[in-house]
Amino acid sequence: MQKLNFLTAGMPNRTQPRTYKNALNDLAAMNLDGLELEFVRGVTINAQNQALVKQMSAELGMAITAHAPYYINLNAQEQDKYYASIKRILDTARACHACGGYSITFHAAFYMGQDKNEVQKKVTTALKGIIQDLKSENIDIWIRPELTGKEAQWGDLDELIQLSKDVEMVLPCVDFAHLHARTVGKWNTYDEFCRVFEKIGNELGNVALENFHAHIAGIEYTQKGERRHLNLEESDMDYKNLMRAFRDFNIKGVIICESPSIEDDAILLRDTYKSLCTETLKTL
Repeated sequence: MQKLNFLTAGMPNRTQPRTYKNALNDLAAMNLDGLELEFVRGVTINAQNQALVKQMSAELGMAITAHAPYYINLNAQEQDKYYASIKRILDTARACHACGGYSITFHAAFYMGQDKNEVQKKVTTALKGIIQDLKSENIDIWIRPELTGKEAQWGDLDELIQLSKDVEMVLPCVDFAHLHARTVGKWNTYDEFCRVFEKIGNELGNVALENFHAHIAGIEYTQKGERRHLNLEESDMDYKNLMRAFRDFNIKGVIICESPSIEDDAILLRDTYKSLCTETLKTL
């Protein structure tokens, strides 16, 4: 991508009536850069809306991503649940591609008390099959398992990086709120944010830093990890230093704001980032 884009997780709260046309026009009015389609309970966007989103996002210069339904577990023991999970990922990729989309993300699996290496193998096998199916349909889109917010869920940073090495068309979706919650309050300083970018850049190359997909929100957490999302100013999330790290590593791609006040915090992140970039220009 050519720049860092700031998106909302779903339609802005202020959008009424809640149509894709109104949502994209509202985002344009706020000078935001697009939205992540939220397929929480199923991939329900029809062909007419797919065409509309593709046309409008192209005309407005917006980025489109999608979040697959939450009922996904590539480590499911029941075959029907396993294959239903694969179908939900494929359906999300197909719909997002039809919308002119850039990237999809999803919560991939639960450990369910099993050996982590074995779960990694199962997720890898499933993703290789998914990519093979998408390539056979000429669907070229980034597939991104998300960094998850609880220790019981597959998807820490090392697992995502290894999967990205092993499967083409796969890169991480780094949810910084989840990383903070998963480690019960760690990974929330400038140096730690820089370590994330350094690790991804060193292990996956510049393509990963120039095609980044991030989720950011405030977050409440317990010893078990993520509890619920919060607005940034109501949380301990150090979003200012996070934006500084994004600036210093010249990250390009998409930031999806998942705060309850999605558009307000997306604007806050964008304005913080742009202010930091302006400071850099003044010192040159």
